[in-house]
Amino acid sequence: MAETRLIQGRYRLLDLIGRGGMGEVWRARDESLDRQVAVKCLKPLGPQQGDPGIGNVLRERFKREARVAASLQHRGITVVHDFGEDDGVLYLVMELLEGRNLSQLMDDGGQGPLSVPDIVEVTEQIAHALAYTHDQSIIHRDLKPANIMRLTDGTVKICDFGIARLGHDVGFTAKLTGTNIAMGTPHYMSPEQIGGEPIDYRSDLYSLGCVLYEIATGAPPFDHGDAWAVLLGHRDTTPEPPRSKRPELPEFLEQIVLDLLAKSPDDRPGDARELAHRITAARGGTLAHPAPAARVPAQPTKPAELPDWTRGMTTGPKATGAVDLRAVPLDAAAGLTGEWISRIDGRRTPDAGQPRRPERSTAPPELLSVLATRHTAGLSLSRLGKWEEAVEVHRGVAAEREQALGADHPDTLASRYEVAVTLSRTGRPADALSEYEHVVRGRERALGADHPDTLGARQEIAYVLGQLGRHFEAHEVYTAVLAGRERSPDLGPDHPDTLRCRHNLAYNLSRIGRMEEAHRTAAEVAEARARVLGPQHPDTLVTRYEVAYALGQLGRWPEALQTYHEVAEARGQALGPDHPDTFAARYEVGISLGRLGRSADALALYRDLAADRARVHGADHPETLRARHGIGVNLGRLGRWQEALEEASDVCAARERALGADHPDTQVSRREVAVGCGWLGRWEESLAAYRTIADSRERALGAGHPEALAARHDEAQCLEQLGRAAEAAELYSRIAARRGS
Repeated sequence: MAETRLIQGRYRLLDLIGRGGMGEVWRARDESLDRQVAVKCLKPLGPQQGDPGIGNVLRERFKREARVAASLQHRGITVVHDFGEDDGVLYLVMELLEGRNLSQLMDDGGQGPLSVPDIVEVTEQIAHALAYTHDQSIIHRDLKPANIMRLTDGTVKICDFGIARLGHDVGFTAKLTGTNIAMGTPHYMSPEQIGGEPIDYRSDLYSLGCVLYEIATGAPPFDHGDAWAVLLGHRDTTPEPPRSKRPELPEFLEQIVLDLLAKSPDDRPGDARELAHRITAARGGTLAHPAPAARVPAQPTKPAELPDWTRGMTTGPKATGAVDLRAVPLDAAAGLTGEWISRIDGRRTPDAGQPRRPERSTAPPELLSVLATRHTAGLSLSRLGKWEEAVEVHRGVAAEREQALGADHPDTLASRYEVAVTLSRTGRPADALSEYEHVVRGRERALGADHPDTLGARQEIAYVLGQLGRHFEAHEVYTAVLAGRERSPDLGPDHPDTLRCRHNLAYNLSRIGRMEEAHRTAAEVAEARARVLGPQHPDTLVTRYEVAYALGQLGRWPEALQTYHEVAEARGQALGPDHPDTFAARYEVGISLGRLGRSADALALYRDLAADRARVHGADHPETLRARHGIGVNLGRLGRWQEALEEASDVCAARERALGADHPDTQVSRREVAVGCGWLGRWEESLAAYRTIADSRERALGAGHPEALAARHDEAQCLEQLGRAAEAAELYSRIAARRGS
């Protein structure tokens, strides 16, 4: 490291002491005040690196969160002296800490827990620090052993306030939706944080409980290798009492840990200050003069039995979260003294049609590390639903990977693949199709036509073709991909990816009207997924949902009702009663009941569903209004037309406010209003509603579209009911002419 480089003409970087996903930590000298400090530098992600989207996001959030961190003044929190930007590098100047984090302290003892006096001392100090920050309305969000330092003088400090939150927002965690799992290391996340619900200071208390459990027993409360099992543990499972793993722990400490790990925030200690008082009171009693305790090595424990349906899910790393503080050799021109991103020319690609392994890259490791971090940041933006920002990140990374590694390198193609994913999610399927086709060509050249990655990209082509309404072409691609997956020695007919392709094939068959084949294929996939993944695995339930849809389209409504009902119950158990997928299955149960003429049962179901949707999502959420629409429809079927009209009118007005006057859902509700008015003999109002619908559909779809013509036909029938036969006849003639043209 050359000593000629200063940050802002003041902070001279001396030694690299840490490197993490977001940047580096340097020991430095503040030449203005002649003191040692730590300087944390975020890897530059600005326009000069060709990636303005994520750079601007990080820059603004860094400055905002750095101000928050700098405002905290407490003995138990790392002091932030200064922050800013120097030549495109964001930096944070902090006090230089001499000590080790809790993960490292446990590593010192061979993965063993801390002594009881140490646990109590650490807990008390953390509680006081959290009480202070919570009083400032600041939540850490990422409390874990690696973010808690014990200094050589015994002081305990919480690190990365603000910066931890920045990492949470941009790069490391995501909301649990659908059948996806929260990314990152969820071992210290509260149930409400995992579920994407609003969090408050009590989420930090839960995370603290996880930390205390680990330093007391040697492992987090739910230390499964399977990420789904960890999430389910936080949500559903009562943790084993710490004393069952380490009997000498005092009862008061065990009770504190279990109280902190309460599933409901309301059942946890009132606040961190209350926790500190409990620890202080206990120290004054049973631990007034604790005898030195020997470090107890962690005892191996048999992994907890997991539900069958967790088999085959992605395994997450153990949540140590520790940053490697060993010195990292650097080129003299690297880091902050030179270019973070270098360029490499002279790429060579494989001969056409000859798959081969990519040559070993000569790109600097620093470059590859930076690009990998930015790629991960782009993925996290996608998981947060920030698709427009994500696509800009992946475009930038793809361009730099192509220049450094070559167009057909797997990493380059992985970035191009993510560009396609984000384009698809932002309503640009045609652009996504072009990107996927590029990825397929590159992977065929580099990896071969039947490589799993090549097949995966071709399967996405089929999906996008479906988005474009080109279902027959999609069918051909799905069929070819399925054949490749089934003959691949790495996949085979029962591999999860093969079953996913067969599921998509069944879905597409139903969209081209081949319902018998769709039902047969979906039933076979559901049976295979139940055998391979378990009957309650989310993927199994998705396919059973498709089986129910096909049964309904075939007119086999009793079977469809039974299947939808079973899916709804299973999803309630596996995903929770308030999960969107559970709600969706309950909605389809209502549809099936209506088809079978059981309108009273359907009405009761939709009332309950609308109440649950309103509680979870709000009264004006589109899905709440969809359930309320079902209420109105079934009131009409029961002949309760005045109530049906009132419900339909309320839903129509709410949909118009939330979705717009011309939205299809608004028009569906307006038609229910028109139908209700007709049944009540209020034909003038019915006529006005049908005309509004017809005008809207003509604007959106064209005058000759079947839905627009149907609305005009309803308008003509109203004219007949009003005795305006000549107008009705003229309108019928116009409808016939448009149909003929």
